[in-house]
Amino acid sequence: MDESRRTFDTPIRERWNASIHHTLRAIDNHTALYLVTGLPWHEEKAKQLRQYVHELKTYILQQEGCIANK
Repeated sequence: MDESRRTFDTPIRERWNASIHHTLRAIDNHTALYLVTGLPWHEEKAKQLRQYVHELKTYILQQEGCIANK
């Protein structure tokens, strides 16, 4: 049995799931390193990756027809 928390998927989302998952892990790593080291570089990278995930999710919703293309 699949123990995944994901309960909704589409063919469009399916191809991006792994990339989003790994990017979220990278954000977590940068955030943790920022908290340990205080290096602003890690904070900036986490911010850039959050923006990327936001843009990617917006793109996915556009492709699915859930929101209007801009």
